[in-house]
Amino acid sequence: MSKQIEMIPVQSSQLHSIGHDPETNTMQVRFLAGRGEQRGPGALYTYQNVTTEDFSAFEKAESKGSHFGKVFKPAKDRFPFERVDESKKDE
Repeated sequence: MSKQIEMIPVQSSQLHSIGHDPETNTMQVRFLAGRGEQRGPGALYTYQNVTTEDFSAFEKAESKGSHFGKVFKPAKDRFPFERVDESKKDE
């Protein structure tokens, strides 16, 4: 991914932070990893075809994890995704 997307921390038991680039309709989601006090930022995924309206509804959802699970997760054809290989970000 060539453009850095600003990530917004969210209150969620599943998600760490979310971000959106309206120019490319690209969304990024960083999941939570670990347990208990070891809980922290986990894997980062990029989702395509996410409009500003799609992201706004996600951002405003009372439960971000539930919204993600109902809207984005089952719609792999509509919102293709890939895990970001962060080991290559300094290259």
